Amino acid sequence: MPEAPPFPVLKGQGWSVKKKPSFSTRVASHVSGREVRAPRFSYPLYEFELTFDGLDSDGSFPELGTNSLQSLMGLYVQCQGSYGSFLYTDPTDYAVTEQLLGTATGTQTSFTFQRTLGATIEAVPYVTSVSSVHLNGVDQPSGWSLAAPRTLRFSVPPGTGIAVTATFKYAFECRFLDDQVDFENFMAGLWRVESLKFRSVKS
Repeated sequence: MPEAPPFPVLKGQGWSVKKKPSFSTRVASHVSGREVRAPRFSYPLYEFELTFDGLDSDGSFPELGTNSLQSLMGLYVQCQGSYGSFLYTDPTDYAVTEQLLGTATGTQTSFTFQRTLGATIEAVPYVTSVSSVHLNGVDQPSGWSLAAPRTLRFSVPPGTGIAVTATFKYAFECRFLDDQVDFENFMAGLWRVESLKFRSVKS
């Protein structure tokens, strides 16, 4: 399966940026007024909303990135609206250093990439690169591989009780929420998008 294309980094992106974690909870109400609740998601889906104040269409505004309109519209067309997925790198949430992935059992060869978020631990969506892997703080330049979207695999299982840590970068695999998006040409060679919404997917 080919990797989803990356979302372009565009200088004409405006403010504000919205990021909304969402869960799904099953609620059973009783005549007594009590409720029984059960979570359907082990970790949230994230919904993003971006705006683009300026997109260059013909090279007239190179400070916005030449043909930045084509870059963004091209991704949307490539994904066929809400059909296909892409990788979005949130500039405020994309990397961790020396993250604990688990403690080895002596037989385990696979570990899930995860990140600490406040008081909780959450699996990261899609690992894009791994800078280093350590076993009890000792660097491991080889003997491991990255299996998409977020699995670290060792050729030989680490010994019992060994702490497995890694430094890596990640992105959110997302789909556009709508099959139509308004690209507005408000002056010669200059376009904008008032609202572009997309949501992470689970893989």
